[in-house]
Amino acid sequence: MINNLKKNSKPLSRRAFNTLLGSMGLAAVSSTKSYPKFDAIPERVVVIGGGFGGATAAIYLKKMDPNIEVILIEKNLLYATCPFSNTVISGMNKFSYILKSFNYFEKLNIKVIHDLAIEIDSNNKKITLNSGRVISFVCCIVSPGIDFDYESIIGNSTNIQNRIPHAWRAGFQTQLLRKQLVAMPNGGTFIISPPPNPFRCPPGPAERISLIADYFKKNKPKSKIIVLDPKDKFGKQSLFKEGWAKLYPNMIEYRNSAEFGKVREVVADKMVLVTDIDEVKGDVINLIPGQKAGRIAFNSGLVNQSGWCPVNHATFESKLEKDVYVIGDASISSPMPKSGVSAYSQAKVCAAAIVSSLNGEIVKNPKFINYCYSLVSPDYGISVVKVYEFNGEKIKLIDGAGGKSPPNQTNKFRRLEAQYAEGWYKTITKEIWG
Repeated sequence: MINNLKKNSKPLSRRAFNTLLGSMGLAAVSSTKSYPKFDAIPERVVVIGGGFGGATAAIYLKKMDPNIEVILIEKNLLYATCPFSNTVISGMNKFSYILKSFNYFEKLNIKVIHDLAIEIDSNNKKITLNSGRVISFVCCIVSPGIDFDYESIIGNSTNIQNRIPHAWRAGFQTQLLRKQLVAMPNGGTFIISPPPNPFRCPPGPAERISLIADYFKKNKPKSKIIVLDPKDKFGKQSLFKEGWAKLYPNMIEYRNSAEFGKVREVVADKMVLVTDIDEVKGDVINLIPGQKAGRIAFNSGLVNQSGWCPVNHATFESKLEKDVYVIGDASISSPMPKSGVSAYSQAKVCAAAIVSSLNGEIVKNPKFINYCYSLVSPDYGISVVKVYEFNGEKIKLIDGAGGKSPPNQTNKFRRLEAQYAEGWYKTITKEIWG
């Protein structure tokens, strides 16, 4: 199916993709025996984080063995998804479009605790919450997402975020950046400095650039966008640049680090970014810091010197703390990217591994998928798909099992991929949050 995308240069249908997406994450389950039901007191698995990784893990733990007691800890009453948050910034969708509740989990008999998890004590198998409450567990899955490294750029800190938001966690800053763009004069300059590798995506920097350009084209056509990229290239670069040339000629000025240097300092009160060779002034600035694992991973001894969490790629159990599993953005799971679909795929494998372990079974040769849609405009989509497997030592890309949108396609082709992108978002969020 994936090879057909590459050979025939056609986007996967929504139905075909959803079938594939579901099957990849559950590939590990097919190699195990059926799971017996517990007659004694149920085992308790606690999941921290209600995003694409954590919420999916909680659901599939319960689906695979209804007798396991599953508790989901998530601080937010409503979860704002990073996927499609760029459509809020550009005005395509209202903020409410990306808000998801946890009411569905009650129907699944999953207990949701809205509190902030502070620390995981793997020795005593307890989790301390911000409220002071302590939750015990047999196994713990943590999907902590990301935190930010402000120290690499002089002048950058949480103190400037009301003026220069990163909007890399969907929420207040997403809405703030939208308001700043609306208030920006026609003919103004928007500066975006994407994060260095590795970073969470979505929200994708190139998609954000594209959709803001679409907003400018329709509402502020004299405005321009300057991209100060700390990298020399970015994902799907040729496809994005093809779209930019076609849709937004002379509006986007892309500067990579090899030719123009990196941002070294931000002067917030003057709205200036200082690079190795220049000072660039903007009316609105979107400075996205470098990233690392979420704070609880540091508090709980789950990170190594890289700032990310090493895991066993067959199960996603931490290599540093027993019976604690790390999935999603915070895990070291290269070559898989730090994406929502990666977290979703890893969550299923991790859930299967835990259920199998509790029942004395072994999961063999799990497979994973990442599928990334990006919008260059509301009716111009591009995509890339990759499939991975555990080879006995680590996750590896399956050669030939993947593909990406071909170049030089018709408007109809790009419009279909944009529709598939919306269909993917609606389908996966309905599966996870109901």
